[in-house]
Amino acid sequence: MKEILFLSKGEDASSTRYRALQFFSRFEQAGFSPHHLVIAGSAAAYLQALHAARHADIVVVQRKVFPTALLWLLRRSARRLVFDFDDAIFCNSDGTPSPTRMKRFAAMARTCDHILAGNAFLAATAARFNPAVSLIPTCIDAGKYLTRVDKPTATVDLVWIGSSSTRNYLEEALPALRLAASRVAALRLKIIADFDLPTAGIAILPVRWQAATEAAELASAHIGIAPMRNDDWSRGKCALKVLQYMGAGLPVVSSNAGVNAEVVHPGNNGFLVDSAEEWAQAIARLAADPGLRQRLGMAGQRLVAERYSIDAVFNRIAAALASL
Repeated sequence: MKEILFLSKGEDASSTRYRALQFFSRFEQAGFSPHHLVIAGSAAAYLQALHAARHADIVVVQRKVFPTALLWLLRRSARRLVFDFDDAIFCNSDGTPSPTRMKRFAAMARTCDHILAGNAFLAATAARFNPAVSLIPTCIDAGKYLTRVDKPTATVDLVWIGSSSTRNYLEEALPALRLAASRVAALRLKIIADFDLPTAGIAILPVRWQAATEAAELASAHIGIAPMRNDDWSRGKCALKVLQYMGAGLPVVSSNAGVNAEVVHPGNNGFLVDSAEEWAQAIARLAADPGLRQRLGMAGQRLVAERYSIDAVFNRIAAALASL
């Protein structure tokens, strides 16, 4: 049985949950022995990771790059070293270039035996430094989101799921959402996150994110929204929230940017928008037509089951790792 060691910044990180931990039972069924360690926070954590790497057949580093000395030690310790990433960690979070981040990313890419990239933009960037790249999209456990819950009848609930790290995307969309609310009197924004927006200028329903309740909280809404910027940082995103909305049977309204624009098919499972007026029109159209919401939501569920489910994506991961 081959031992696979995953190293990441923490178990609660979305990249760890969606690109490692949710596959562990599949790895075991395929004859692998998966383990996870946190490699952050202290010298002891790094030493423990280096020790464990010596005993693993494959070491997968998730999203983290290292100083030269630590990268050298990890390369010496690991028989096969794989880098997995689902964000544009080579640039600043505002999308501007960062020579320092790119230098560390390039060193990591060159050092590894293989790279798993979350989308085509990330894969193309990695391939500049190492041709051994596999495109592995982020996926969800589709069955988890197939839950039946009652939806409010007195309100039409938009839902946004995320965290403080992506809060700025939602805040930048507030003028468009306020415009939509001026046309849909019952409109309400459910925020599933670690923050609230009490001064948003629109009715808000804040919900503290919990893994055990996120599927039901999503399914009880009416429309999923995914505002994004059109920059390199956003192009590195892997459409996770869009997949979650679709898995829960919701139609999606998204900015016309990044991987979101690949997953959302206008008129089939949602709408892509470029302006505040288009946001308001799309939301108002969906709010007024329950049948349209249902049809688009079901199409999204089918897409997730076919292309972005655990089983569909795990086969690609297993093939990439088996090739090592």
